[in-house]
Amino acid sequence: MNSVEAKLKERVKELTCLYEVTSIIVNSDYDQLEASLEAITYCLKRGWQFVEDTEAHIKVNEYEARTKGYGSDRVSLSADIKIFNSVEGQVTVGYPSSKYTLEDFLEEERTLLHNVSLAVGNLMERKQIRDNDIATRKQMERADRLHILGEITAGIAHELNTPLANILGFAELLQESIVDPDTSRDLQKIMDNAIFSREIVKKLMFFACEMPREMSSIELVPAIENVLKLLKPQLRAKKIEISTSFDDRTLRLRADTVQLTQVLFNLIMNAVFYSPEKGRILVQVLHYEGKIRIRIADEGAGIPPENADKVFEPFFTTKPVGEGSGLGLSVVHGIITSHKGTISHSPNEPKGTVFTIDFPKL
Repeated sequence: MNSVEAKLKERVKELTCLYEVTSIIVNSDYDQLEASLEAITYCLKRGWQFVEDTEAHIKVNEYEARTKGYGSDRVSLSADIKIFNSVEGQVTVGYPSSKYTLEDFLEEERTLLHNVSLAVGNLMERKQIRDNDIATRKQMERADRLHILGEITAGIAHELNTPLANILGFAELLQESIVDPDTSRDLQKIMDNAIFSREIVKKLMFFACEMPREMSSIELVPAIENVLKLLKPQLRAKKIEISTSFDDRTLRLRADTVQLTQVLFNLIMNAVFYSPEKGRILVQVLHYEGKIRIRIADEGAGIPPENADKVFEPFFTTKPVGEGSGLGLSVVHGIITSHKGTISHSPNEPKGTVFTIDFPKL
């Protein structure tokens, strides 16, 4: 085969490779990207001059694919994969170093490798846009759901307040005129249950941001330390180690003291409940860009993905019957929202959950 024919054959291989790579990317399933990337590595193998000795490798973010014979002892060409102008990986094609040198690569192959890296980068950008759209839509749906739940909850709470007050008031009046001890005990049970129900209504109103607040400037770190003192018996019972990290001990928040204490108590108590014996809980306070961030991290089992969107909804709980009403985190969410803050959760590493609260800085 003469040199013109050989060059023409190489150009056809390169164009075929680029066409195949483009087709793979166009038809990629974003949920099975490893398969697409592996198919691209074999396209690259077929597109190079010495097909039998060519091996390819792609590494981008958490994804990795390679041809079967790829190894470290190779002379290679590489091209960066950029996602939104940030280098996030590489495409590499190589020959055995015992048989080849860099001079054996064609200039057209360098260009092909660059074009493939651009195509892979475009694929990853589209996936990231898709993932961000899905995440944004889920956040909006969750916000709408919580807003509707808040309105319903506020209505229920207002409707229950009056009959509960009447039950409690009339029971107290009856108790004053009752002499029989058995009847008096029964009335006391009615009163106790009415008080318990009133507390649930109060929590519902917290979730719906309906409770009045007495706002003042509060030192955050002492507030956290006071809650940790209150929880010492629970911490001691499970031999849990508390680690604290405070960027600035003088940070202040504009908040209702009682409600802020309730938020901290609920979140740290939750971390204690789900932590294993001799576990570790980290409480951090950070500040940046006009915000104060509180992070509470435990080493429990973590939140299953199917429950991730439900944790702030009222009456949702994974605790055993009798251990919780499912209102704790919904109350926390309501209080934080009413203080113009945000709360989110994420997995801890290697296990557990991190709750992150952001408040506006004074």
